[in-house]
Amino acid sequence: MLLDTAALYFRAFYGLPDSLKAPDGTTVNAVRGLLDMIARLVADFRPTELIACWDDDWRPQWRVDLLPTYKAHRVAEEVEAGSDIEVVPDTLTPQVPIIVETLTALGIPIVGKAGYEADDIIGTLAVTATIPVDVVTGDRDLFQVVDDARGVRVIYTARGMSKLEIVTDEVVRAKYGVAAAQYADFATMRGDASDGLPGVAGIGEKTAASLLAEFGDLDGIRAAASENRIRLSASLKAKIRAAEDYLERAPAVVAVARDLDLPEVDARIGIPEGGHEEITRLGSRWGLGESVSRVVASLDGAAEAAR
Repeated sequence: MLLDTAALYFRAFYGLPDSLKAPDGTTVNAVRGLLDMIARLVADFRPTELIACWDDDWRPQWRVDLLPTYKAHRVAEEVEAGSDIEVVPDTLTPQVPIIVETLTALGIPIVGKAGYEADDIIGTLAVTATIPVDVVTGDRDLFQVVDDARGVRVIYTARGMSKLEIVTDEVVRAKYGVAAAQYADFATMRGDASDGLPGVAGIGEKTAASLLAEFGDLDGIRAAASENRIRLSASLKAKIRAAEDYLERAPAVVAVARDLDLPEVDARIGIPEGGHEEITRLGSRWGLGESVSRVVASLDGAAEAAR
């Protein structure tokens, strides 16, 4: 099980009241919510291995260089410093180190890589895994890693933990009319305002899906637009040609990395020696309440079942 960790703790932060506080007054709603999510996911899906995939860089410069609009709306300009920062609520930032502490105590490895997003970590681990993989995320972009043949599916959290959706190739095709392997090209053409992807002007989901059904992939569509093919209308050709610069650069931005050199970690579920004492201490220190007992019981149960 691969966790899109930041997506989950952001969801927890906005889904739980900020009245959940540590004894020193630090807000801990994101910490508690994430622990409860992990407890539920492990109990329900019984993974044997678990990795918290991490955004070492939520907006990599190489992606911005290719497409300056990438996640640009999430950025606040710091005029004095001359730099940009992601707009993160003040009460969430102090919780991130606590999340790191708790995951470490629980024996859940955190994997990230400088210059890459959690999506890229997930893409690489999903491709290289030798066992079935569940990717937990609320991000549609990761539908591109779904692979029924290899047992890679997405546990989609967009509608909340009470309405988890299991996304397979069949589900992607039913929703969008494309195979999961075509999803990155589909998203490139359709665009995605949440990621600052403009898409191809005048081409929506249905047209993008029909073009991919006919021509297979983005390269095939671009080739068709450059040739005198009767089956591709003049108006569609014009739209695709007008977006040629975007279509040249955007696919590398949208596609998740699948070949990163990542550290080897022991992802087998099991709280390490001293971990029970440490998570109990952290639970008391940060006022994590029953969230600690729930996640410990869930992890211990999964570890016992795997023996």
